[in-house]
Amino acid sequence: MSRWRVHGGRTVWAALLACFIACAPAWAGETWSPARLETLHAFLRDATSSTGYLGGVSLIVHDGQVVDVGVYGYEDLGRHRPMRRDAIFRIYSMTKTVTSVALMMLVEEGKVSLDQPVSDFLSGFDTPRVMTGGSAEVPRLRDASRRVTLHDLLTHTSGYPAGLPGDRLAVAAMERIDPHAANDLAGFAERMSRVPLAADPGSRFGYDGASLELVARVVEVVAKKPFADFLSERIFVPLGMRDTAFSVATAKRGRIVDLTRMGDDGRLALDTSYSARHPGEPLNRYASGAGGLYSTADDFARFAGMLLDGGRAGDRVLLGRKTVELMMSNHLGMLDPPVTQFNAGEGFGIGGYVVIDPARRGQPGSVGQYGWMGAASTTYTIDPHERLMAILLLQHIPRGDGVKDLPRLARPFYDLVYHALP
Repeated sequence: MSRWRVHGGRTVWAALLACFIACAPAWAGETWSPARLETLHAFLRDATSSTGYLGGVSLIVHDGQVVDVGVYGYEDLGRHRPMRRDAIFRIYSMTKTVTSVALMMLVEEGKVSLDQPVSDFLSGFDTPRVMTGGSAEVPRLRDASRRVTLHDLLTHTSGYPAGLPGDRLAVAAMERIDPHAANDLAGFAERMSRVPLAADPGSRFGYDGASLELVARVVEVVAKKPFADFLSERIFVPLGMRDTAFSVATAKRGRIVDLTRMGDDGRLALDTSYSARHPGEPLNRYASGAGGLYSTADDFARFAGMLLDGGRAGDRVLLGRKTVELMMSNHLGMLDPPVTQFNAGEGFGIGGYVVIDPARRGQPGSVGQYGWMGAASTTYTIDPHERLMAILLLQHIPRGDGVKDLPRLARPFYDLVYHALP
């Protein structure tokens, strides 16, 4: 495992840049206890042992300094290729934060407003309907209470099917239309225009991927360019995120970590998905704003560091400070209680969860802490109060069907990070 220390630098971006240039191995900062960090290292070494995850990369930034980078285990199922700091991971739903930033850039430019209906930009969304019964083939529908807004999409309060209690029929209707089979975001949006809602917009939080695909399509329409090009020009290139994209160049594919799942025999196996069998190929037929990106720990640290620094990256300003504050505020105040379906201590902002009660959440943290995770065991958090950012990238799809699987690492990882915080 390797560790890096960065001296000086006022902003997170400056610290990261200095780290990438100097790349000098050393102990973490004096104020971070080596013994407590070693507890974290030992935990992750054990979690990536021969009976655990293949391997992973962790990264911690505190008060403008990269205080710890951990590289553990292997990249491949055969455990022949040692994990590297620049290993490439499928970050899946961590893409949603990137997509949310893209739309907020357009908001800042006055080209869109959060309270605008989706129908202002996409055809077929003028008269949303809520499914009340019937069948997937012959649904019974009623008019929705209002149109779906961009804010609804960003905060997962659109009412689209999300697998919540009572969503079964709407989910079946959506699966019959199959938006994910579209070849591009325009086709995805056209199919979604025929999908019935499961609830009135603004009446509940229901985490779903379709909403962020629609956000990505709105970005395309408003910016008048492909979504992937917008992300590259406005976010990836300015931040120096050279390894983040919807596909991986052939020359870089040897750095992609194998994607695993637990087999019925209790042993790790290659996941059955197309991406696992064809690493580096696009995860979807279209540029998925909900979960299509590949990235590295350093690349995502550049992005998350920009948010931690209030939208700044060195001399560049990607977002205004108040816009970032808005993203990291809880937007579920219209609900009672104003929390997500996942945790009584978490609300939701724009692009990620927002901690509103660390005690009810049941783990160390801060009010206003923000972050998200990906389906293949990737996770990040940003804590503005502590000036802290932490990232853990693994590459394993949990089964969730009763078969004994690898333990989830996000919660104990963050517990150990906060225990080590000076």
